[in-house]
Amino acid sequence: MSKSPSLLDRLNKARVASTPEVADRAKRGLMAYAGAQDNAQKALAELADGTAATGIGRLGLTTMAPTGLACAQGCAFCCILSGADGGTITESEAGALHAALSPLAGQPDGRDWHPKACPSLDPETRKCRAYDARPVICRAYVSTDVDACKSVSEGQAVPGPGTLGPYHTYLAAIGLSRAALKGTRRVATYALARVAAAAVEGQSLDDALAVARHKPTELDAELKRSKRDVSRA
Repeated sequence: MSKSPSLLDRLNKARVASTPEVADRAKRGLMAYAGAQDNAQKALAELADGTAATGIGRLGLTTMAPTGLACAQGCAFCCILSGADGGTITESEAGALHAALSPLAGQPDGRDWHPKACPSLDPETRKCRAYDARPVICRAYVSTDVDACKSVSEGQAVPGPGTLGPYHTYLAAIGLSRAALKGTRRVATYALARVAAAAVEGQSLDDALAVARHKPTELDAELKRSKRDVSRA
């Protein structure tokens, strides 16, 4: 686009329920993204479907090199999900996840290993079959203790596992995008587990999005949880 003052102005005025540092980092990322675009409609679409927020989260993760992590292929306790949601993802992430998993429709999935496991898993190897398309929540969730991960998967709250900072920036970027586009574009979020289940069960992308789409209040709740976690860190 020619740089759109109206979009930049809406982003600048947008507010989100996050800590000041996280909100500022997310806003700077979105402003830089919007200011670099040559196509106004593409910029709006990629704020709306979460492409911009996802890019900000992934970029933040590439700049980190955490040490002492216990994460390894086949260690899938973090993929045993509490509840049916599995985590908040954007529309662009939902589309990528569905595309990666839909060719595997009808095959055994993670739930054949554990009833609450993510359907993205291979039940034999416990490896993610959509690894390259995995959402930011999956990329950002790490642990320094495998036993702690196992305990968390069993419902116990213990230290060790947690989300890296760029996940919180990503969430704030989704919230800011929603605030900036209010009244013009829908900025929806989706349940990771429901998208994955729909894909391996052979449902179309449209049907998967319909069944997995969050109510707007879910992002608000996730942002509040994120703010609480950041404030405690």
